[in-house]
Amino acid sequence: MRILVLLANFATPIIASSIIMKEQKIYEADDKMISLISDNYNLLQALGAFGISLGFGDKTVKETCESNGVDTHTFLAVVNFTINGIGVAEDDEHISASTLLHYLEASHAYFIDFQLPYIRRELEESLNENNSLAQLIMKLYDAYAHEIRRHMNYEQKTLFPYVEKLLEGQPASDYNVETFSKHHGATDQQLRELKILIIKYLPQDGLHNNQLTAALHDIYENEEWLSQHALVEDHIFVPAIRRLERLVKHGDVTRNITNMVFKDGIPGHETLSAREKEVIIALVQGMANKEIAAHLGISVNTVITHRRNIAQKLQIHSPAGLTIYAIVNDLVDINAVKL
Repeated sequence: MRILVLLANFATPIIASSIIMKEQKIYEADDKMISLISDNYNLLQALGAFGISLGFGDKTVKETCESNGVDTHTFLAVVNFTINGIGVAEDDEHISASTLLHYLEASHAYFIDFQLPYIRRELEESLNENNSLAQLIMKLYDAYAHEIRRHMNYEQKTLFPYVEKLLEGQPASDYNVETFSKHHGATDQQLRELKILIIKYLPQDGLHNNQLTAALHDIYENEEWLSQHALVEDHIFVPAIRRLERLVKHGDVTRNITNMVFKDGIPGHETLSAREKEVIIALVQGMANKEIAAHLGISVNTVITHRRNIAQKLQIHSPAGLTIYAIVNDLVDINAVKL
């Protein structure tokens, strides 16, 4: 007996060690996709949300993602985060915001259109509708489902369209991801009460007991899924959108400068006359109106008229703006510019 006890005590840390190693496995692009699913069957729903179809054979994660148009790095970031809690760096520039957006939208559709109605049907089939406690359970579930739909509908109508605009390079002046993040709270209070009631209310007969137990199991699994979903939004999606906001804001500044140089974003020097271009060249070389007039053999009033026309055509009114325009459009060499 002592030998068995000793062996058992000796085996315990080995078993625990192997479990820890399995939980902390970091999946990589060259791993077989089937290995991920075999290790973690709950990834099946995530595959559907990413738009990855079954039937991938022995393809690697990278091969499977690429054949389904999914960003491999983003897929693995979500997988390793949800399975092992491996975080994503705030400044990870390789996370694809568009891939995350598609994943979250599809997850919402799955949860709202399939999971919530499915669990409700399970509860209806396992409860006596004439029983007052059963009616309370259904009422609590409907309140929970309503809150989840309200939460997800807000994201679909407000957050996701905002991100789509960002991906198109169109920043919004009245909304940002911090607004969403500050109000992204828990929605599981009704669910906790619901589970307590169901556990206390298990029916006497075997059939209904089994049905209600199965429904309860699905509720627990969906609670875990919803918690992971919220964590992905908070720790991967929100940081990715913050980076996107910074990029778009920087791009918007660049566009504003470009529009100063190129009216409406289109090079405008084709609309200038040859004389107007000569006036610009003289100006950026540091000549005053009298000097330009003498250099070009025209009157000072004509120089002033040309400058007015140039400003109107290009919508550039400062010497610095004209200098940038002249350099960008190869009217002058930067070495000839008087800075």
